[in-house]
Amino acid sequence: MAEKVEGYQTLFLLLLLVSNCLVVAQCAIGVNWGLMSSHKMPPSIVVKLLKDNGVGKVKLFEADARVLEALMGSGIEVMVGIQNELLGALSSSSAAADLWVHQNLSRYVVKGGVDIRYVAVGNEPFLSSYGDQYQSLVLPALQNIQQSLVKANLAGFVKPVVPCNSDAYQSSLPSQGSFRPDLTQIMTQLVSFLSSVGSPFVVNIYPFLSLYDSSDFPQEYAFFEGSNHPLVDGQNMYYNAFDGNFDTLVAALDKIGYGQMPIVVGEVGWPTDGALSANLSAARAFNQGLINHVLSNKGTPLRPGAPPMDIYLFSLLDEEQKSIMPGNFERHWGIFSFDGQAKYPLNLGTGKGLVRGAKDVQYLPSRWCIADPSRDLGSVSNHLQLACSLADCTTLFYGGSCNSIGDAGNASYAFNSYYQLRKQDPESCSFGGYGMITFLDPSIGDCRFLVGVSDSSGSGIFFHHRTWMTTFLGFVVVTILFFL
Repeated sequence: MAEKVEGYQTLFLLLLLVSNCLVVAQCAIGVNWGLMSSHKMPPSIVVKLLKDNGVGKVKLFEADARVLEALMGSGIEVMVGIQNELLGALSSSSAAADLWVHQNLSRYVVKGGVDIRYVAVGNEPFLSSYGDQYQSLVLPALQNIQQSLVKANLAGFVKPVVPCNSDAYQSSLPSQGSFRPDLTQIMTQLVSFLSSVGSPFVVNIYPFLSLYDSSDFPQEYAFFEGSNHPLVDGQNMYYNAFDGNFDTLVAALDKIGYGQMPIVVGEVGWPTDGALSANLSAARAFNQGLINHVLSNKGTPLRPGAPPMDIYLFSLLDEEQKSIMPGNFERHWGIFSFDGQAKYPLNLGTGKGLVRGAKDVQYLPSRWCIADPSRDLGSVSNHLQLACSLADCTTLFYGGSCNSIGDAGNASYAFNSYYQLRKQDPESCSFGGYGMITFLDPSIGDCRFLVGVSDSSGSGIFFHHRTWMTTFLGFVVVTILFFL
């Protein structure tokens, strides 16, 4: 039986390799599919959403069994992630790497299985805020995973990569790009290894964060409509931040001897809420401009006619359980809302026209929890804090779409977010007698009061790990908001 399975696996890989050779290489648009949400749709519906919109590539941050099972037979190319927390074990034990590859790759890369192309070893492990926490672990973990791929007869097809944040390199001008001094030696070794096994360099580029972090950053330079004040770098002119950032990496790679290294953009996108510059029109302008730009095959000044191999939009769906340490916008990157509905018109360039929403989504009943209008809300703040420490209230803050709905609206929004998180459990709308259930949609203008989705698996509520600091900050910011 084992020989038969191995034979199917080998045939599957050979067929995929041959099909690769017959396709002309060009930039493709993929998406990041994150799972940090308490309102998960069944993975089968999400896979159908991807296929309906012609999305042929997806990047996963973890090897979730339900997601991988749903992707079997879909033909969608997959990048599977390994969390940073596993790097220690994988770097020190080849047996741990063998086990990970067996459990998360070999069992799925079979006839009619999952088309896994990449294994992402860590996620932005060189981020400056991490210090040297993971720096010494990445290369040994990468090497052990590669050895495990070889043992499993997958190395000819599945390539290991390391997604890096763009803060790994630096320069005021793209042509002078170089890796951070603390990373130069590590990056030289890492890139040499990646090149030796035929893997690309994966980078995450976020012009939004450049704009968000600096009031001096020119807003028009973050987009693709052109700039009246382009960045002049010798004979090259840069009219958008994406090209400038990308070419800074190209120059940094060239400095260590790998100027022709293939590059994949693992994350790039624009949020729709949670900050002044995060809104629907800006997200549409950025993402559509980006897609049109890379699919034009114009490339960049340092790589003319050679756009990134692939780009993965961040992200497919909103994830309201993500940490808000970087900002409230962190929960609003999706091109689709949590229930798979398109937020704005967007053409992914896949030949399917404008994106279309998910079908057959099973919602909870149309009812909401709001603050009882007959009650004096003078003492409601503790209940509001409790609701927002667990449920998502980020749209209530400065720059959010629900920032101006008043104190009663704030309480109602918080109550309902918690009520839907608890799958509309009647007791979750008590709040000491301040809450009441209504069958009339309390949404106000652009401020949408959600109704949760029903997970057909019957697995109930999904709670994801959140640091104590995230919860603490939830209490603090909500208190500040309510008493302003």
